[in-house]
Amino acid sequence: MKIFVTRKLPGTALDRLASLEHEAEVSVLDRPLTSEEFLEKTRGKDALLTLLTDKIDAAVIDAIGSQLKIVSNYAVGFDNIDVGAATERGVVVTNTPSDEVNEAVAEHTWALLLSLSRRIVEADEATRRGAYRGWEPDIFLGVSLIGKTLGIIGLGRIGSMVARRARGWGMKVLYNKRLRDEEMEKELGVEFRNLDGLLSESNFISLHVPLTQETRHMINKSSLAKIKKGAFLVNTARGSIVDEHDLVEALRSGHLGGAALDVYDAEPNINPELIGMENVVLTPHIASATWEAREKMGQQAVDAILKTLSGEKPENLVNQEVWEKRRK
Repeated sequence: MKIFVTRKLPGTALDRLASLEHEAEVSVLDRPLTSEEFLEKTRGKDALLTLLTDKIDAAVIDAIGSQLKIVSNYAVGFDNIDVGAATERGVVVTNTPSDEVNEAVAEHTWALLLSLSRRIVEADEATRRGAYRGWEPDIFLGVSLIGKTLGIIGLGRIGSMVARRARGWGMKVLYNKRLRDEEMEKELGVEFRNLDGLLSESNFISLHVPLTQETRHMINKSSLAKIKKGAFLVNTARGSIVDEHDLVEALRSGHLGGAALDVYDAEPNINPELIGMENVVLTPHIASATWEAREKMGQQAVDAILKTLSGEKPENLVNQEVWEKRRK
């Protein structure tokens, strides 16, 4: 069987492919493949290990060939893949969720929250350019977290981990999700609110929903107007959940106190106005970037391929209904 990996990965997982009976090839390019390069490299392959930067739709699946059996996505999200098209064609799709990834994203969320509230990035930049003249009582005044309200939109695996950490800061935690979770309310001491209520009551808002047609640009001019004046927004989920143009307007007007983003609407492109704002913290989609998380993701992605090619049902099967009608 022929396997193609679209990008070099950190950790040891790919070492397992080198010693097997399968023919494995890893892209030597330290960047995402162009659409032309992708098709050239993947045609005739039985299995793909892809990244979220690889866009796979019906036309791409057909171009790769009828021998394609699995697309193993090295990511928790899979909005880069047309899962419906894959299912129709009998192609298995897997992803790589884990506690290691969830913990990493939750930790990064808190790193961004703290960076915003205590103006860490601004202060670091000023210090490096020589602006520090000694202790002063009124420079880089931040906002305390103690006693403030944190609103979590999407109380899933990552959102619940963010909520747990809020206990240490003595914060009130509100959450919004499609279905109210009374068991989680008891466990974490969180309170359910509809979206408007959460936006209007929260001092800090953190996004943890998947990207769907329903959530695309759910943070827009209308929803931003409902946010409490001076509140802070953090996004470690998917960039297209936020309308960046409307976000810029809310920041420019002063209605929104600040924003911290790890993901962007048109990655890797970032709205240039966001780059120039002092009350905005930007990181390059690294929320899950810990050695522990990357190793786990790599092992899961390789496991899914090896199990599928051997006829064993893989873990983290996105399209469960495909298994009985999968390509063999």
